[in-house]
Amino acid sequence: MKRNLNDRFLKSLVAPSEEVGRIEYSDTKRPGLRFRLSYTGRASWVYEKRVKGGAKRKHTFGAWPEPISLATARAMALEIEAEAVRGIDRVAIAKADKLTAEIANAKRLRVCDVIEIYDKLHLSNLRRGAERKHQLRQSFCCLQEKPIGSLTKSDLQKPIDEKLAAGRRVFANRIRSALMAFTRWAWERGHLDTDIGASLPKAVKETERERVPSIAEIRLIWQATFAMGDIWGPFLRLLILTAQRRGEVLGLAWSEIDFPGARIVKPGSQTKNGKEHITHLSEPAFNELVSLKSLLEVAGQPASGLIFTTTGRTPISGVSKAKARLDKLLVDDVEPWRLHDIRTSFSTAMAEAGVPESVADRVLNHSAVGSAPSAVARVYNRAELLPQRASALDRWASMITQKASIVVALGGRQ
Repeated sequence: MKRNLNDRFLKSLVAPSEEVGRIEYSDTKRPGLRFRLSYTGRASWVYEKRVKGGAKRKHTFGAWPEPISLATARAMALEIEAEAVRGIDRVAIAKADKLTAEIANAKRLRVCDVIEIYDKLHLSNLRRGAERKHQLRQSFCCLQEKPIGSLTKSDLQKPIDEKLAAGRRVFANRIRSALMAFTRWAWERGHLDTDIGASLPKAVKETERERVPSIAEIRLIWQATFAMGDIWGPFLRLLILTAQRRGEVLGLAWSEIDFPGARIVKPGSQTKNGKEHITHLSEPAFNELVSLKSLLEVAGQPASGLIFTTTGRTPISGVSKAKARLDKLLVDDVEPWRLHDIRTSFSTAMAEAGVPESVADRVLNHSAVGSAPSAVARVYNRAELLPQRASALDRWASMITQKASIVVALGGRQ
């Protein structure tokens, strides 16, 4: 309703019922100014005015009669009207000021604070987010308390160069990727003025590794593991016999061993591609686990938790040192190699033995089906090929141990 508002009229008004909710009167003396009275008895002022060449804006003045009387409300409306005629937009200015303040506050946050925010909003949704967070903390080890806005490109380059100088060439590239992703995220959210990591150069140019240890070399490695002790020996032998990833064997738990089914069942949370993975246990691999379990029983300890551990809480550490010990045992009989090369040797040996590539891929838990799967194949080919995978691993065990492996029917070992 419109009327020339005055104090006597405003004081005479009675709050509406709850069903009505609110009554409203527009002031004819100052168009755009409205008086509102809710069923709770609260009275307030609202003023609407279109900015020249811009949008129509709503301004809330406050409560009546205190602190905003009718005269004060009209004066405030007149001031805004004069600004709007000149194209001044108070709402847009307030938003800009708020954004400027937020950006300033964001730049004052410490590096460690922004890493925590990054972890909460982004890294926590990634399967390997914890590893990426650890990389960032290590890279910024001496800069944790530094304001994020004061970071420079040289601050990012330093940890990359340190890894490169230490001979960890490929890992230097991984650190670079982690830092670039972090600074881009921080820039997009106003923590940085520019994406200071965008132009970080690669530490090294990576080339595809072509080293494929021969079956003869794998046999020598296998034989040398028996001099590696009661924990590293079984670990290395199981790594060879199953052709699984190092981290997945290191983190193997007793609960993941299906003894009746003679297989390892890894949940998706513990695999690289996030999918549950079943690995057949050939007779030698099965016997390795049975022996480890028997040792625990003799010691009066339950077969629970991690298999390869000295603390009971974390996997064994020092893989690089153990690998160096193993290399010394091999003398010069085996060319330089990596643990990951075992998987390449398995895949190559299976191809030469006539095992379909799709079967070898399933054993290795690769996402692809064959070397160049179509989109349709990736979506619809969900065959697990468990019997064929079991046969391939039994054949692989025979090649390595040079003993005939007892190939069992799927579903258990007698």
